[in-house]
Amino acid sequence: MTILYAQLADQIQQLINDGVYREGERLPGVRVLSRQFGVSISTVLQAHQTLESRGYLEARERSGYFARMPRQDAPVPVMQRPKAKPAPVTARDMALDLCSVERKHMVPFGPAVPHADFLPLRQIQHATLWAARQGLETLDYAFPGKEIFRRQIAQRMTNLGVVTTHEDVIATNGAQEAIILALRAVTQPGDIVAVESPSFPGILQALEVVGLRALEIPTHPLEGLSLEGLELALEQWPIKACVVVANHSNPLGVQMPDEQKKRLVRLLDTAGVPLIEDDIYGDLPHEGERPRPAKSFDETGNVIYCSSFSKTVSPGLRLGWVVPGKRFAELSQQKYFNNLATASIPQIAVAHFLEQGGYDRYLRAARQRYREATGRLRAAIAREFPEGTAVSRPMGGFVLWVQLPNRVSGTQVFQDARTHGINVAPGRMFSTTDKYEDYIRLNCANPWNERIERAVRTLGELVDAQMRRAA
Repeated sequence: MTILYAQLADQIQQLINDGVYREGERLPGVRVLSRQFGVSISTVLQAHQTLESRGYLEARERSGYFARMPRQDAPVPVMQRPKAKPAPVTARDMALDLCSVERKHMVPFGPAVPHADFLPLRQIQHATLWAARQGLETLDYAFPGKEIFRRQIAQRMTNLGVVTTHEDVIATNGAQEAIILALRAVTQPGDIVAVESPSFPGILQALEVVGLRALEIPTHPLEGLSLEGLELALEQWPIKACVVVANHSNPLGVQMPDEQKKRLVRLLDTAGVPLIEDDIYGDLPHEGERPRPAKSFDETGNVIYCSSFSKTVSPGLRLGWVVPGKRFAELSQQKYFNNLATASIPQIAVAHFLEQGGYDRYLRAARQRYREATGRLRAAIAREFPEGTAVSRPMGGFVLWVQLPNRVSGTQVFQDARTHGINVAPGRMFSTTDKYEDYIRLNCANPWNERIERAVRTLGELVDAQMRRAA
């Protein structure tokens, strides 16, 4: 059954296509449309947000909503084939610069961190205050994690097809620590680890911290990691682990089909190579059911599952977890030696939030908001960037991977944008080579306003200026 606001959006879109509301013309006010269509004001506002994400409306501060005819949708970036050779990782400096404190006044297209408006701020504040009143429970070392937290995680994992008890779960300081612990448990410095290409910079940083070499595997923008490429790499190189974001990978946003996940798990299990799965965006699909993790197809305990609440509840809580499978002993040891335990209050607070059902209620609204925010920014890029720009079509999460036309330098755009108070992530951060020099990644999880729209227009002008200089 179609949701009421979606029906209203379709009706208004048809009016724009029919020329009833012409390009640049102001629509009637929200109250007028509410009376005209016999719906609530909140339904009209939701319909407007949907039309913005489709590119049919433009919101102007203190002026209202204006009709717009969207430009033809931008194509999807093509799959790149990185050099099939292991390489050391040196990604740390640029990542630190991207997230540094002095950059926080800029338009935040760079770091993949959701704006506070997208997070359950009030609910988690209440849960944290509740947790702080739990007396001695908040004061002890919680190794390998508070039981109340691990039980909630085990329940959620079991619902995803990963039959788990709390004794299978280790609490961590975010997914980043979980990945580092997993790498340390199954590799030695100098070993080769297979990763997606483009790859999330946090994974490359984890490899650098542990002293490992990355072997980049081609990744399709709509299907995920190339299993043929991985199989060939396994034949040619002594790979010791493989790190994959199977659901809504960063930066492509691709969701591997279940059959591909199953083949991936079997391929690595047969080769005796551990699969480290980062499922941090799994709870944020744009449509349909929450996708299954690759871990749900694991029959031997060869998959080490890592995730966190940094993208859905709060980045600052630094709360994640790992389900190590048959390598529980090794990861427990690494966790104990690394920092002994994860803070108790965040675990108790999030467990309470989960137990009371607040997290699932929040997710139902958040998924819609992320879908609309991603669609809105994608439409703006298609409108404001030069012809030939390609943009990913993410199935979840909140980032866009943008291929710039005519080999325009993403690093130069990154540098030029800073002079205009805009922060973007240059493509070279997502590889151990300069393979993605003509790419940038943009964070969509920002409230849409005139400042954001102006920043997209400025980025398009910077790309266009580079093209003119090169002509």
